[in-house]
Amino acid sequence: MVSAEREASESDVDGYAVAVVREETGWKVSLLEPSALDSLDDAEKQLRDLRVSGAVFGLLDVDDEFFIVVRPSPSGARLLLSNATAAVDYDVAADVLDRLHVEIPDIDPDEVDDVDPWEEGDPAVLADLGLPEGVMSIIVGDTDLYADEQLGMIAARLGFSDELSRVLDDLGN
Repeated sequence: MVSAEREASESDVDGYAVAVVREETGWKVSLLEPSALDSLDDAEKQLRDLRVSGAVFGLLDVDDEFFIVVRPSPSGARLLLSNATAAVDYDVAADVLDRLHVEIPDIDPDEVDDVDPWEEGDPAVLADLGLPEGVMSIIVGDTDLYADEQLGMIAARLGFSDELSRVLDDLGN
């Protein structure tokens, strides 16, 4: 098995991937292997392997450029990609669009930064846990924020910001 540290050094993608679990006693946040930032299938597998009884979802901060919310379910994962234009440059974002049956934007990679980002997927992915679709859309729509700031707002709104901060502090973020 490849260590997480070695795997992270082999990836060209910075950021973090965490699993968030809602248990009877509160929220639990744990780090996923860095490979979750490169492959949606890998992120889903890691989340499913947790085998928890409470609600579980993943938050992926990819290069502080965009984020992905992955919520596994028996009928297939519910997904939210904060910036669909990221699929031009990032495989994991392309994986999300593929799963959503949305074509990768036909944008020249040199012009991606000049195109206004848009979300794809399910903005109500966390509504049953306390983050209404409208609030998620406001968070995603604030393009002046980095992905980690947007995920921090999601964590604060749902009540697990302290748990997320502890995990990220341990990671060195």
